Amino acid sequence: MSEIKDPVQSFDPATAKLGEEQKGRSNHWEVRTQEQPYAFLPEQPIKDQNRYGQLIDLVELTGLDANRPMFINDNPEVGSNPNRNKQHGFFFTADNCIGCHACEAACSEKNENPAHIAFRSVGYVEGGSYPDYKRMNISMACNHCDDPVCLKGCPTRAYTKHAEYGAVLQDPETCFGCGYCTWVCPYNAPQLDPIKGQVSKCNMCVDRLEVGLKPSCVSACIGNALDFGVIENTPENREQCKTSIPGFPDPEITHPNIRFQQTKTMPMEMSRTDSMPIKYHRDEKGSYKPVVDQKQGKARFWNLSRLNSRENPLVLFTLFAQAAFGLFSIPFVAALFGIAPFVEFMSSDMFFVLCVVSVVFTAFGLLMSVTHLGKPMRFYRGFNNLRHSPMAREGFGLSMLAAGGGLTALFALPLNQTINQWLSDWFDFDLTVLSSSLNLQNYILGAGLFALISGIGGIYYMCRCYRIKARPFWDHWQTGTSFVGNSLSLGATFAGAIIVSTILVQGADVTQALVVLLSCFSIGLAIEAIGLIGHNHDMNRAEHEGAASHYVQCTTFGKTYVMRNWLLGLNLIASLGLLTLASEGFSTFWILAAWIALALVNIFTAAIGRALFYILVIPTTMPGAFFWKNKGFEDHARDIGLANNPATGVAPLHH
Repeated sequence: MSEIKDPVQSFDPATAKLGEEQKGRSNHWEVRTQEQPYAFLPEQPIKDQNRYGQLIDLVELTGLDANRPMFINDNPEVGSNPNRNKQHGFFFTADNCIGCHACEAACSEKNENPAHIAFRSVGYVEGGSYPDYKRMNISMACNHCDDPVCLKGCPTRAYTKHAEYGAVLQDPETCFGCGYCTWVCPYNAPQLDPIKGQVSKCNMCVDRLEVGLKPSCVSACIGNALDFGVIENTPENREQCKTSIPGFPDPEITHPNIRFQQTKTMPMEMSRTDSMPIKYHRDEKGSYKPVVDQKQGKARFWNLSRLNSRENPLVLFTLFAQAAFGLFSIPFVAALFGIAPFVEFMSSDMFFVLCVVSVVFTAFGLLMSVTHLGKPMRFYRGFNNLRHSPMAREGFGLSMLAAGGGLTALFALPLNQTINQWLSDWFDFDLTVLSSSLNLQNYILGAGLFALISGIGGIYYMCRCYRIKARPFWDHWQTGTSFVGNSLSLGATFAGAIIVSTILVQGADVTQALVVLLSCFSIGLAIEAIGLIGHNHDMNRAEHEGAASHYVQCTTFGKTYVMRNWLLGLNLIASLGLLTLASEGFSTFWILAAWIALALVNIFTAAIGRALFYILVIPTTMPGAFFWKNKGFEDHARDIGLANNPATGVAPLHH
């Protein structure tokens, strides 16, 4: 074996024996003596602003200390990179990428990622026919955006946009694994590890940047497809600096810090090789826009078994929270308007029961949302980002709904004759002393108003949680009509079960209460139906991932979708008929019997609709490959047992 004459040595700033070019560099990363020139960040003229009008000098933009340490690996030293506080970004030349996945391997090796997690991934689109068939590879990681929606969406404040290099960094230890950042990111950059129950992502290799080295993925690229530097600087031997290429989501969503070159002429249509029913069509301006790819045909199926998914806890969470809000708010608001049966009900013993049931429903819904977390015991971190995150505000609003409902029940307790009699008989304890010394009706009114306002806020931000630009199927006003409609129809159902039974036991007339409750029930169904009609109209005419989701809804789940819509329509017509009969004084027994049947149908259709809501959504994610980042292959691998081999790279469904 021949002797190695010039072994690679590690840089140690304390000894400074490796030449003048290394002096002053910090030791965040070991710099080899034979590091190739292309691995170092270039020295280029820096522009003042990026193309979106934002300052590239982030110290000037933020006013932060230019020499503050980043404490990389607990190291307080500050790197000597002269452009340390400028916004950096990736430059991808699609013409050069050969799909070797060296960037993926280098990234995963440096970050010690398991096989099912990749901060950078390579997918591709293809088009044309022999002999003019063309394929374009796309290497993508976090784009460290000017407007990072992951940072604003994260309820735990695990994300930080740093003035150093403009890196968007995430702390996996702060994360509690809700996965909301994976929903809002258009580029599939944050990666949820179901084994660890937490999210992690590309960190821009800031430890390498501190010593003037490019990120590991860029240094490993053998085709000279990836480059890196201060944003808006076009690398040498490049002629373009575009913000988009075929398959890349709309850059206006987040203003990503990545630029592209793609000079080779591509076909009019480019298809994805993964299972997403999306292809890209070139418009008159030369830009590629997503359109539906009907690769699955037009046949309709039931696929009821596929309604079961890992989002089941969220199905229960949203439905129970909405039902709880309607259950409490409908009789409370009706009593505020002076409707006699509801005013009398609030003075009855069963009002306490209604408040308790509402609190139990809300608590159960929140419990389901907690079980969906990767780290359920850290649920309390969900309130860390009330300033920006709609998810944090949603959880806070619903928690306050439960608190307000609980206080209302607590203040109503001393007025409850049944419980007072029970306490007196068994414990010789009488709560009526409190009712005589305090004006509890005012306390009940105040706590009820607090619960009502909190519930409105919780439902509003629940809607805002799903108005995500990266998920066009959800980003539609139908999401709001669905949530509000379910609040009214489900709330009226459960409120009716308590209120009507109470009035019947008291021997009073239930006609007015039935009319009000059936009106709320029918209005809820009508609101939901109007939203579905509008959603169907818009998605049929859209050209984005939402239209693809609707295509799957009308084919893969076509029969289930049609059944749900027909049941909802018939339910609405029948409820309006019942409302008419109730207002005319028809037999209470038959009206109640019919309403129970309609209520059961509504619960069934609401559950199906909410399950479809989560299963169907197709995000504006980057194209995958045939085996990698392909949901169709992942499902197939799970079906045949191939996913049990960790080397396959298919993440388990549960941690």
